[in-house]
Amino acid sequence: MDAHHARPQAVPPPGGTRRKAAAAATREWLVVSPSGGACLEEVGKYQVMARTGLPARDLRVLDPHLSYPSSILGRERAIVVNLERFRAVITAQEVLIPNSKDPVVAPFVRELQARVSDSSEANQVCDIDGEALMKEASGWPNAVVPGTGQKDASEASKQNNSISTGENSGVPAPPPLALCKDHSMKKVLPFEFRALEVCLESACRCLEAETLTLEQEAYPALDELTSKISTLNLERVRQIKSRLVAISGRVQKVRDELEHLLDDDMDMAEMYLTEKLMSQRLVESSLSRVHENGHDHEDDNDDDDVTEESRLGHLFLGGEDIQSDPGSSNGSFTAIKLNIEELEMLLEAYFVQIDGTLNKLYHLREYVDDTEDYINIMLDDKQNQLLQMGVMLSTATVVITAGVVVVGLFGMNIGISLYNPPTTPEEVRKSDMEFWATTFGTIGGCVILYILAIGWGKNSGLLQ
Repeated sequence: MDAHHARPQAVPPPGGTRRKAAAAATREWLVVSPSGGACLEEVGKYQVMARTGLPARDLRVLDPHLSYPSSILGRERAIVVNLERFRAVITAQEVLIPNSKDPVVAPFVRELQARVSDSSEANQVCDIDGEALMKEASGWPNAVVPGTGQKDASEASKQNNSISTGENSGVPAPPPLALCKDHSMKKVLPFEFRALEVCLESACRCLEAETLTLEQEAYPALDELTSKISTLNLERVRQIKSRLVAISGRVQKVRDELEHLLDDDMDMAEMYLTEKLMSQRLVESSLSRVHENGHDHEDDNDDDDVTEESRLGHLFLGGEDIQSDPGSSNGSFTAIKLNIEELEMLLEAYFVQIDGTLNKLYHLREYVDDTEDYINIMLDDKQNQLLQMGVMLSTATVVITAGVVVVGLFGMNIGISLYNPPTTPEEVRKSDMEFWATTFGTIGGCVILYILAIGWGKNSGLLQ
């Protein structure tokens, strides 16, 4: 065919492929703010990466179409949580949930909103005696709360830094300390830890509920199997054991993840997103003051930088000293004691809870194993009884065969006087007596041989 007469092929519109690719790249994310509000946003993968600072491999963990084990990843600006069906990206200012339309995730979202909103209300500073407490709470980090020690003073400095920097940046940042109406200082977790706590609580509650349901079904089924071994009961126990193995693996993975976090202090330190954000803003504000003051006040600015560095060290290390290596040229830190007590206590609480759930599954597994051993013992006993019955039947067969041999000998066509027909009444009577004597003698001999064989088997231990 000529090239000029060839039929032109249909060319798809250039915008259709782009629209499909954009639709495939974007996804609905439920964004929960620190005030408890939530809204759905169509956000692409690269937008989420730029928004949270996460690499693409961490976002694959949150893909609901892919199967990844439970994990908690601490990054520079976000925490990636993948616990069972509860998946979220937690930052210092918001929580992004990819699978918010899942019916199982709906209670988790409501609990997260309620917990965050309650904590945001608790973060508000209340004063019923005047403005003294308000001035004291909003002062610079040098202000010390009356009636508190050095540790409480450091906590108050954390609150004041967060309040002042939050006002300058326009982004609400929850302070770590809140003043209540009874003039007492109440510890409030940062936003990322409150969201992480809801994720851990929801995952532990879900696994605990599944474990309780499995226990309620397993123990009656196992008891019924021990009383009556049937195909239906065996199938029920087989399904229960399969569920037990699956749930145990999921609980073990969550426990191992929490144990890994508790063993690694640096991973826990990476999760202090609010403090890292506040320290970054403090550094930026100090640098801006240095540039504003100019070169005339260079010495004063150096003193301010030292003061700011000491405050940052106090913020991150909880008042602990930082030891530096005098032999190093760049003054790198060699021994840093991180203040991760808050997160450590939070993780330990849920580690104990998930470990208790794992212990319940372990006891259930032991009960299943004990039931299997008991069933095997019962089956072995039945098999032994069948074997004994087989031995007894085989012995009876041998004895009866011996009687059949005797009957066969007498049934042979041999000419002897015993087979001669009787002619007189005396011979008839004598012939009848000989017949019955031979018959009963043969039967009695077989019975005696059977009894002797069984008695020998019991004496030798072959039979019970």
